Amino acid sequence: MNIDKYVSIGGLPGIYKMVTNRASGLIVEDLKTKKTQFVASRKHQFNPLASIAIYTEDDSVELKHIFRTMLEQIETNPPADVKGTDQVIRDYFSTILPDHDRDRVYTSDIKKVIKWFNYLNDAGCLSLDPDPVTSPAKEEAK
Repeated sequence: MNIDKYVSIGGLPGIYKMVTNRASGLIVEDLKTKKTQFVASRKHQFNPLASIAIYTEDDSVELKHIFRTMLEQIETNPPADVKGTDQVIRDYFSTILPDHDRDRVYTSDIKKVIKWFNYLNDAGCLSLDPDPVTSPAKEEAK
């Protein structure tokens, strides 16, 4: 699962694929409409999904690992409704990441992770295939 090119942009809904960067911002592609647009860095904050991690009791876990677990469990444990109660959302996330730090990971953070997962999954951007960069077959070929 490779989420390196996906970004969340402050002030804009959804997740975008980074096409290229410019000195004053990014050119991004909307995953649903496939339209590209320029987004200025003076007006928006960019958060690459690959740089996001969730606190655990010991350390932190990268978002791609959480997405992988959510995707593996989607049939038996579908994502909680983000409009549900805080307790339902927290209970769902406890099945995904049992040792998440309950003091530092807020329900709003969990809702955001679920929204991002649903957005990427609906757009067909998530798969259980190994990363092409870290695939053992590629390593053996070298």
